[in-house]
Amino acid sequence: MAMFVPKDRRSLFRQFLSGMYDAVVITDPNGHILEINPRTVEYFGREIEEVVDQPISVFIPGLKQDVVLRIRKGLEGDRHVVVDANGVAKDGRKIACEVAVSCIDLLNPGDLIFTIRNVERRRAYMNAFRDKANSFDISSDALFACDANGAIRECNAAFLLRFGLADVSVARGRAIAEFIKGDQLEAGFRRALSGERTSVMVDGMGEVVLAPNVHVRKTVGVVGSVRGGV
Repeated sequence: MAMFVPKDRRSLFRQFLSGMYDAVVITDPNGHILEINPRTVEYFGREIEEVVDQPISVFIPGLKQDVVLRIRKGLEGDRHVVVDANGVAKDGRKIACEVAVSCIDLLNPGDLIFTIRNVERRRAYMNAFRDKANSFDISSDALFACDANGAIRECNAAFLLRFGLADVSVARGRAIAEFIKGDQLEAGFRRALSGERTSVMVDGMGEVVLAPNVHVRKTVGVVGSVRGGV
């Protein structure tokens, strides 16, 4: 919903902008910059004096005026629009961004507010997660992850092949002890839950390596690998 800020509250509004976690850019209806907050300066390395009256594309090159006009048209009915984009800092550094655009009646009716979230860390995390997932799946060792009760939550292609399973859904929820039997596994599993990385030899199975699966400093289960014995 469009927001009206009376003149005597504009100073308070700017204080509010200063405390926001995300970069915030206020523009006129055509996308020309009226106001930015300190986080914008931090992200892009440009002060307000450098960018006032400049188009929003000085920060987000993909937001040319024709794009801004299409977005503004899409905001009819008090909606907001979210786009993924690449920002560019003053030094030429690219910044992966999520940009939310909405209307705000601050200086003129139909002014636009661009809330810019730096998603570099999220993108790096997702890329790292994807890399680990790919490594997990192509490993020649049979890999698995269990909850604290020993029920399988995930396993890789080598695990499926080794134990003759059609796909991961067949394995999920079943006890790892169905596939790897023996007192050695049970003892190693307990040690892993207590925070220890351990390796045990299981008759007819080979070496089984077990380690705690830690999430936010809490052990939520056990991860393991099976090598040899076939």
